[in-house]
Amino acid sequence: MKSLPSQFKRRSLLKAATLAPIAGSAFVAGEAAAQDRKDTLIMANEFGPNMLDIHGLGANRPSYGVAWNAYDRLISYGKKKLPDGSSMYDFTKFEPELAERWKVDADGMGVTFYLRKGATFHDGTPVTAKDVKWSFDRALAMGGFPTFQMKAGSLEDPAQFKVVDDSTFHVKFIRKDKLSMPDLGVPVASIYNSTLAKKNATEKDPWAADWLKTNEAGGGAYKVESWKPGQELVYTRFEEWKNGPLPKIKRIIQRDIPSSGNRRALLQKGDIDITYTLPPKDFADFAGDKGKVKVVSLPVENALFYLGMNTAKPPFNNVKVRQAVAYAMPYDKMFESAFYGRGIKQWGGSNDPKAPVWPQAHGYKTDIAKAKQLMTESGVGPIETVLSYDLGSATVSEPTAILVQEALAQIGIKLTINKVPGANWRAALLKKDMPIILNRFGGWLNYPEYFYFWCYHGQNAVFNTMSYQNATMDKLITNARFAESKPLYDGMVKDMIKLAYEEVPRIPLVQPMMDVAMQPTISGYTYWFHLEPDYRQLVKAASPA
Repeated sequence: MKSLPSQFKRRSLLKAATLAPIAGSAFVAGEAAAQDRKDTLIMANEFGPNMLDIHGLGANRPSYGVAWNAYDRLISYGKKKLPDGSSMYDFTKFEPELAERWKVDADGMGVTFYLRKGATFHDGTPVTAKDVKWSFDRALAMGGFPTFQMKAGSLEDPAQFKVVDDSTFHVKFIRKDKLSMPDLGVPVASIYNSTLAKKNATEKDPWAADWLKTNEAGGGAYKVESWKPGQELVYTRFEEWKNGPLPKIKRIIQRDIPSSGNRRALLQKGDIDITYTLPPKDFADFAGDKGKVKVVSLPVENALFYLGMNTAKPPFNNVKVRQAVAYAMPYDKMFESAFYGRGIKQWGGSNDPKAPVWPQAHGYKTDIAKAKQLMTESGVGPIETVLSYDLGSATVSEPTAILVQEALAQIGIKLTINKVPGANWRAALLKKDMPIILNRFGGWLNYPEYFYFWCYHGQNAVFNTMSYQNATMDKLITNARFAESKPLYDGMVKDMIKLAYEEVPRIPLVQPMMDVAMQPTISGYTYWFHLEPDYRQLVKAASPA
């Protein structure tokens, strides 16, 4: 097997050689030492939120973490223990959060929520049903991701949301949709302090979008004490939180440290407590070095790392070109050299699926002769184009991009690599003008048709990053969402997957792992579908003497 190009190896060695305490030790000494270190948790990742408002246009994944920790939802999910002792959410079980209880209508076409008495926002304003109504109306009005997320659960009309009284709120269902209740427990369904938001709204900005990008208006277990974009986010525990057990950790310091080498060194020195975004090789090393660093690893549900091609423009509007790329991909090399074997392979299966499960491996494999034949059949001559990826995922995407560049050169596709800063990646995706991308997407609600609703439906303007349009696919997705029997549902899901693999607008590569490295003193980590840390559940024991 051909190893990674030498320039990538040198870059990795240089990063390792330039490990420095940087902000780490100075920061720990200056900031965290001022607090009792046992009451402060320090988390470091490659980059943090690009805004504090999950409803904002282009909000990135770390912004979901702000919503989860600083805001509440009406409901949450239960937890379950896995055989290896790790903990994850249970999407089959709902639990109270802001709503202390709820009652489904007799005809099953609505639900009434009874809000918890005494719940307040961070500024002391009581939480009322009017805030819930305003928040849900806002999610629908903002457009883009929050609006589509609400619609994924058939929550699509403000008339569905009714204030009964200050502590009672009713949601009317416009159709029977198994995703309606689960959708009320995702970060987009967070409850905003409407009184505070309205004070900072304007005639041109009635939903206070500008103000909420940089200010928090929640009532969650943690409140944002300060935020320095690109540097640091600090949370403090909201002592008046009534919507669950008060978190054990009083203060969270969330640092942006771009260098993975520095994050690893800070973790090993004990200067940070937890990190999520190290290269797969680091987690493989930690897993083999028992005791010094604790690692939790779980496959990310309903998620894929993939190569996507823009089907709206030449040359990737030609299905034979896309199939040629699928046969040219260096699958094994990528899995070993970029992912270090961490994840679930998504190739070498079948393009005619026998089971209605997702993700599942497609039938393509590395076959350069077949790829060249398809390129000839396509009638498309030599291609020069640009492969883009998110710098925030560079630890995997950079070596993958280099290997893809080498492989596609063999079939007459010359790629220039474009590295997009992590803070700009979501906005770049929304423009739909990148010809070919490496990206990762995970569906919050663990159903195949939910993933396909986001990624393959022609009317979805958000995560259908390939601009894929197929009326048959749209019909399959919609019908699967509301199938009246399991045999009908199973058949529709298998047909969706088969069509996706025949037309291959995106090539699934790997189902990624959620890898978390932490000090042995940290416990309580729970895997959540949004992949962001739930600080409410973490516990920090005293360091051993």
